[in-house]
Amino acid sequence: MVVLAKPAIEQFSVIKTCKPTIFFPGIPIIDLLKPNFKSLFVKACEEFGFFKVINHGVPTEFISKLEIEAIKFFSLPLTEKEKAGPPDPRFVAIFGGNPERFCYALNDYVSTVKKMGCEILELLADGLDIQPRNVFSKLLMDEHSDSVFKLNHYPPYPELQDYEW
Repeated sequence: MVVLAKPAIEQFSVIKTCKPTIFFPGIPIIDLLKPNFKSLFVKACEEFGFFKVINHGVPTEFISKLEIEAIKFFSLPLTEKEKAGPPDPRFVAIFGGNPERFCYALNDYVSTVKKMGCEILELLADGLDIQPRNVFSKLLMDEHSDSVFKLNHYPPYPELQDYEW
């Protein structure tokens, strides 16, 4: 599950990867404020296998803080980035000179996204008539689950910056 805010993303160049075609209508967008969103979840999963969620309730301040701290981290020299915590998904890694700010931003974001993810997974179970209702969400809440958050940065590839897609 990926939730992005606009400001931090604008700091990196965007590479166009494909041209739209008449055969692909686009990724289904599920608006949690619309009354029929439950049936749209199921339809999107059956027809596409994935979807984008909007009006999800994850505060943009959580997203923005996390993105700002991530940009600061990825701007550090390689030797500093290599000091980031062990690869244990249950470990809250220590980043840079002020780990508390990043950890607080990360914890706020992860707990909010996990809650939203569980709600979505339970709605999907309802829509697919799967019992128990928490069959998917309990996997997300498992202490060994690493499926909520992963932070990647792929440096710009100079040869592609000027490529005309």
